[in-house]
Amino acid sequence: MVALDALDATELCRVIGTFRDGLRSHQQLINRLNVYPVPDGDTGTNMALTLESVASELDGLVDPDMATACKAIAHGSLMGARGNSGVILSQLLRGLSDGLNAPDGRPGPMELAAALVTADALAREAVMRPVEGTILTVARGAAEAARAAADAGASLVEVAEAARAGAFETLELTPTLLPVLAQAGVVDAGGTGYVLLFDALLTVLDGRAMPTPPELPEVGVGSRAGDGTPNRRASDADEALAGLRYEVMYLLEAADETIPAFKEVWAGLGDSIVVVGGDGLWNCHIHTDEVGPAIEASLDAGRPRSIRVTDLLEEVEEERWVREGAGDLDSGPTEAPIGPTPVTAVVAVASGDGIGRIFRSLGVQRLIAGGQSMNPSIAELVEAVDELASDEVIVLPNNGNIRPVANRVDELSTKRVWVVPTETIAEGFAALLAYDPEASGEANASAMEATARKVVPGEVTRAVRDSETDAGPVRAGDWLGLSRDGIEVVGDSLASASCALLDLLVTDAHDLVTIIEGEGSSAAETRRITEWLKESRPVVETEVHHGGQPLYPYLFSIE
Repeated sequence: MVALDALDATELCRVIGTFRDGLRSHQQLINRLNVYPVPDGDTGTNMALTLESVASELDGLVDPDMATACKAIAHGSLMGARGNSGVILSQLLRGLSDGLNAPDGRPGPMELAAALVTADALAREAVMRPVEGTILTVARGAAEAARAAADAGASLVEVAEAARAGAFETLELTPTLLPVLAQAGVVDAGGTGYVLLFDALLTVLDGRAMPTPPELPEVGVGSRAGDGTPNRRASDADEALAGLRYEVMYLLEAADETIPAFKEVWAGLGDSIVVVGGDGLWNCHIHTDEVGPAIEASLDAGRPRSIRVTDLLEEVEEERWVREGAGDLDSGPTEAPIGPTPVTAVVAVASGDGIGRIFRSLGVQRLIAGGQSMNPSIAELVEAVDELASDEVIVLPNNGNIRPVANRVDELSTKRVWVVPTETIAEGFAALLAYDPEASGEANASAMEATARKVVPGEVTRAVRDSETDAGPVRAGDWLGLSRDGIEVVGDSLASASCALLDLLVTDAHDLVTIIEGEGSSAAETRRITEWLKESRPVVETEVHHGGQPLYPYLFSIE
């Protein structure tokens, strides 16, 4: 292959696709390296998901020019950024795409070097308290090496090689700059992912192969990461946590001039603050102990949407029990509340490991196993409520059959209890977006019920007997799509029933469909559903989460 001396739009799209594939293949390795600033445990996953969004944006283009491709890269990375690492990566890609958008559509060595310098500058501007030894340091190493090579008259491939060498050499130095990396004996996770961008660039420019990820070792204390360095210990995660429990992320629709004041408010609420975007749309990320104020700050600036709250301490616990409890079926993250006692606590009924994790990340203090065909007793609900330290408690039944039982709890408990009449898991998740642990039970119940009713839930399950329904005759084994109103769809396959249900429920007024995978789902079926949504509802965003719930391969939450 003859080395290229300039990039066009098609080749830039190939770089992004190759980078995405590289992140996919190295995803678990990068996850193992993650130690700073709080152990999300999913740096590789977040970076890969961010690139999936960029690649999807590019896939929708037909024969794009350089300006169109660069705009798609910037927009796709902003909209799809996940986690602290994903948000910073989105800013790096924005800077890169801005710099590569050459007037003639064929950026060469000088433009590549300038683009990397711009990416470095924009990424640092987005982080309120830049920390050396992170992806920011690696980005600067790449930018400085590329600029030096370009100034010396290097070719495009030589500038890319210099950038890759600068990034890798800086990555190797990250443990000397960040004590938590040195203590764990690893290099920075985000920086490791960023180096793959230059591998992808060189693959497109002169055909060299992408690196193959090494075989991962068994998880366990004292095991070593893919580069031969030791994996971190569970105690390192606790030390890194440093008291900041929650990760809060959302998209913020706000005028650009309101953002400096918004950042000032956030500066007093937490750390790892990254705010990226422009032209009225911003992707915001913070680690904090004050979830409510972190979200309320956005209301003074504009309108937040796609709000995600992750309990970081819960993720530390999960990582520990996966590492230390391998093979122990009773191992699991604690549900014991940690931190100050809320004015109002929440008990939720649910089944499925993934659904439980989502509920806990949204603030639920107690989970009761239950759902379709597995209804908890009044005694179990009363016991769960009475064990909580809060005097006021919200109960989320998340199932129509459980609501009558939940409604009896208040008269039998020593606490004041409100039941928010959620009949689906989707409604339960939605209700918790309005939950304020410092507000009264009455105020919470009102706000949570109103929010729950705004979501459109859908469920897909399999018929166990023949029947006649408003949707037509049903035979045992048919797939059924259900809404709040009952059976809406009868299908001969899981994917067809799911898509037919979504066709009925998703309208032009909606902008997000969350898919929760349960037992009986598969990657292939999920892909059929997401591809259908992409083709039939192109303006709707899609999120997929593992729920693990029995009987219902898919639950849908439509907003």
